[in-house]
Amino acid sequence: MTYSGWKGGEKYTSVAKMRATHPEKLITHAVKGMMPKNRLGRVLLTKLKVYRGSNHPHAAQLPTPLKAAH
Repeated sequence: MTYSGWKGGEKYTSVAKMRATHPEKLITHAVKGMMPKNRLGRVLLTKLKVYRGSNHPHAAQLPTPLKAAH
């Protein structure tokens, strides 16, 4: 639901339509509801990255073993 502030300014979107158009907003909205309602929650939410599908620009870490210097 969004509200413009004017009389009759409420707009509702069904979950099925939201899932078809912007599935990442569903996850963001759900996580936002679970965050604390203060400065900390707002900062933590900025660190959340949600992508549509399985493609994303992040790669897994590939640690390499260190050689012991004798």
